[in-house]
Amino acid sequence: MDKNEFLEIYDLEPQDLKDLGINWVDLYNILQDYKKSIDIYDARLTYVANVLRQHPKIHSVKTRVKDPKRLLQKLVRKTPNRREKYGDNFNFNIQNYKDEITDIMGIRAIHIFKDDWEEIHQFITNKWDVIETVANIREGDNVTTFEEKSIPVRSRVSGYRSVHYLIKYGSGYESSTIEIQVRTIFEEGYGEIDHRLRYSHDEIPEILQSNLLLFNRIVGSADEMASLINNLNKEWIEKENKYKEEIEMLRKKVDEMERIL
Repeated sequence: MDKNEFLEIYDLEPQDLKDLGINWVDLYNILQDYKKSIDIYDARLTYVANVLRQHPKIHSVKTRVKDPKRLLQKLVRKTPNRREKYGDNFNFNIQNYKDEITDIMGIRAIHIFKDDWEEIHQFITNKWDVIETVANIREGDNVTTFEEKSIPVRSRVSGYRSVHYLIKYGSGYESSTIEIQVRTIFEEGYGEIDHRLRYSHDEIPEILQSNLLLFNRIVGSADEMASLINNLNKEWIEKENKYKEEIEMLRKKVDEMERIL
C-alpha cells in the first residue's frame, strides 16, 4: 500500500500530516500492530461485559473495539495535545499509542433508574482496579452524589451525561485499559441521537444545537420522573406488604376466636 492509497482509505488529510510533521509510515505501522490485537481486545471486552451483565441493576451492556480508521484519525487529532504535554518532539508510535489512547476498548453499561448508579459504581470499584472516574454532566445538574464520592465532574456543553471509568484489566506487560461508560436508558437514547447528528455535520447548525439542548432537558426530566415513579412504587409495595401482614394477623385472631366460641 502506497502513501496516497493509505491516506485515502483512512480519510487522512495529507495537509494535516504535513502541518503536524507526522510521518505516514508511523501511522501505517501502528495500524498493522493494532490489527494484530483486535481479536485479543474482543475477548477481553467479552469477559468484562459478561461480568457486568451479572449485576441485577444493569439493563444491558454494549461493547466496541475502536474502528481502525477512527483510531488513526484520533492519533492525528490528539498529536497537538500530546506535544503540549510531552514536548514538541512527541509522535505516536507502536510503543506508546496503546497507553495514550485509553478508549481503544469501550463498554457501555446501561441502567434504568438514576438511583441504580450507586450500586453499579460500588460493583465496578470493588471488581476492578479503577484508574480514573469522571462524571460527565449538564451544567446545572445536581452533583452532590459525585462530590460525596470525590468523583471529578466535567460539564459538557452538549448536555452529555455519563459516568466514565478507566479500569485496568490484567497485570504487567499484558495489562490493558478499558473504558466503561455507565448511563441511564434515557441518556443512552439521547447520546445516540446527539452523536449521529453531530457526526453528520462538520459544524452542527444552530437550529439543531438549540433543539438538541431542549431534548436534553426533556431527557433529564424523564430520568427524574422515572426515579420518582420507582420510589413511589417501592413505597406502595412496602405499604401493601404491611397491610397484607396486618390482614393476615386479624384473620388469625378471628380464627382463634371462632375456635374458642
